[in-house]
Amino acid sequence: MSTDLSDFVRPADGAPRVSSMAAGIVGSEILKIAADIRAMVAKGQKICNLTVGDFDPKQFPIPESLRQGIVAAYDAHETNYPPSNGMPELRSAVQRFYSRELGLDVPLDSILICGGARPVIYGVYRTLVDPGDVVVFPLPSWNNNHYVQMTGARGVAVKCGAETRFLPTRDSILSSLSEARLLCLNSPLNPTGTAMSRDMLAGISEAILAENAKRAKTGKRPVFLMYDQIYWMLTADGHEHVTPPEIAPEMARYTVFVDGISKAFAATGVRVGWAVGPVDVIARMSSILGHVGAWAPRAEQVATAKLLDDAEGIKAYVTEIKRGIVSRLSALHEGIQAFKAQGLPVDSLSPEGAIYLTVRVAPFGKKTPDGAVITTNEDVRKLLLDGAGVGVVAFQAFGYPDDDGWFRMSVGAVSLRDIQEALPRIGEALRSLS
Repeated sequence: MSTDLSDFVRPADGAPRVSSMAAGIVGSEILKIAADIRAMVAKGQKICNLTVGDFDPKQFPIPESLRQGIVAAYDAHETNYPPSNGMPELRSAVQRFYSRELGLDVPLDSILICGGARPVIYGVYRTLVDPGDVVVFPLPSWNNNHYVQMTGARGVAVKCGAETRFLPTRDSILSSLSEARLLCLNSPLNPTGTAMSRDMLAGISEAILAENAKRAKTGKRPVFLMYDQIYWMLTADGHEHVTPPEIAPEMARYTVFVDGISKAFAATGVRVGWAVGPVDVIARMSSILGHVGAWAPRAEQVATAKLLDDAEGIKAYVTEIKRGIVSRLSALHEGIQAFKAQGLPVDSLSPEGAIYLTVRVAPFGKKTPDGAVITTNEDVRKLLLDGAGVGVVAFQAFGYPDDDGWFRMSVGAVSLRDIQEALPRIGEALRSLS
């Protein structure tokens, strides 16, 4: 005899049943787009899916040494709880990795291992931000609006434009800095694939230090910088990745790094990330995330420690993955620029890092063959998906407010041939407009 649990799915009525925070959380726009694409693929349509910020293992497998290391760790019965702040050998490996690759000599107690970069970001917010505190972040950017909602913070969004490659500058954040508790930066940036220059980051770092010097005189809490550099190893050749403490060593007192293996090693599902920051902040963050249980799996931590100590293996792998990423981004960028030269209403920014290309497709006011007038980014997205079999994500999915044709194209889950076959379809779809 079974028990009828239909009440689990019966629509709720009467008084609210969830917290105001939960009620205010909105779903991912990217996931909605993914549902459209899955439906089309299920019907047998060929789609060049440039929407996902992930890697197809058929295109970009994880390092073989990492795969073998994970298997070996499970064979060695590394299956119980890890220490809540991370396996000692992995924390030491991150310490050596930062010294060797970034020239940053950080204390061991400044390193916290987590189950990917998302818990790190949540931990930064939870550790530093009280309800009502001001969090400053650029638009477009990834998910800061959701973390603001979850922590009851007051978000101050700084809209950035193509003139700064959609990156914030000292001048753009200065007016908000005096009331900020946390400033969030990401370089190379998701969704744009553009990267902070040394001068740009130096200007922001100097502004933070000046603001904190003022606050120190009155006992006011400092402003911190969350510096998400999860894509730093995928910075394009010719572009230098820079860090705040490298520019101004005193920034180490106010910077929390977000990092991990997810992007540089195409290991998004392996779930190993880390925070590096001031020891007092990391200690409190460790306690919070320990209660959440946000640690990375033990076997994966053991394998990652060995990976990070293999300098030559890392160099060979990153060289190869960047070659594949750059070939795809370059093909897209060159194709879009060729369309622009032909007079089509498109543009793109040269790629500087990560797996993303910023593209503008702006045939606004034109009509589709069935007579519909294109007026919004959503109209453009549907044109590319239905008319060209290409999935893209509008910058509105990253908080950007304007319907002006800016989109993210992500190349981690497609082949170079997929892109080469898709570009003519994009041209045909745009030429079909009147």
